[in-house]
Amino acid sequence: MTRENIVITGASSGLGAGMAREFAARGHGLGLAARRLDRLEALATELRAGAGRVAVARLDVTDTDAVAKAFDGLGEELGGIDRVIVNAGLGKGAPIGTGNAAANIETMQTNVVGALAQIEAAMTIFRAQNSGHLVLVSSMSAVRGLPKAQAAYSASKAALATLGQGLQAELAGSPIKVTVLLPGYIETDINRGVKTSMMTDLDSGVASMVKAIESEAPRAAVPGWPWTPISWALRYLPDSLSARLI
Repeated sequence: MTRENIVITGASSGLGAGMAREFAARGHGLGLAARRLDRLEALATELRAGAGRVAVARLDVTDTDAVAKAFDGLGEELGGIDRVIVNAGLGKGAPIGTGNAAANIETMQTNVVGALAQIEAAMTIFRAQNSGHLVLVSSMSAVRGLPKAQAAYSASKAALATLGQGLQAELAGSPIKVTVLLPGYIETDINRGVKTSMMTDLDSGVASMVKAIESEAPRAAVPGWPWTPISWALRYLPDSLSARLI
């Protein structure tokens, strides 16, 4: 197994918890980080019952000074870190200029500044050992800006995807790999209330994400169908047509 120990942030629920269960079933050691320590510990107990090797750390990624300390601590418990999945994110938002700037600012602080802190911490470890796999969980909304309450969210995920692209260009040919994931609609809390025929159940969504991660593809829309063709359409179709897809 080339990526034995994996750190997953935002692991207390949703996609993070789902990926933790899947990677534990595949025999990986796991470092799980999130704000809700009670949920993390419950998940760790569940995974350890199946002979999983799990370390946990309470982490609010907007406390940027705490991120590197948390990663270092998880690495010490696991005996090293081979892959980091930057999954912690926030989906709050409001139409810009309507009096709820705090929600948009909090989303940007978590999804951009918090993500960058995680990337810095992970890359410091990977550069020191000259190996590793960085996975950035962006969003299909990164491909094209979304309106109204999702404007700040889509911008934050575009920033994350662009950070990944920059690192890929810098690290081309290196033992350090970078994957950018672009999930479509997957049944999680962040998509609660979204009415669409393109919603994927959590288990199927997680399975497609883990498959893409294990392949170490540079960029992957997940699930591949229908989101790979949609991602291309969103890039190139005129606004009048692309609006119908989002």
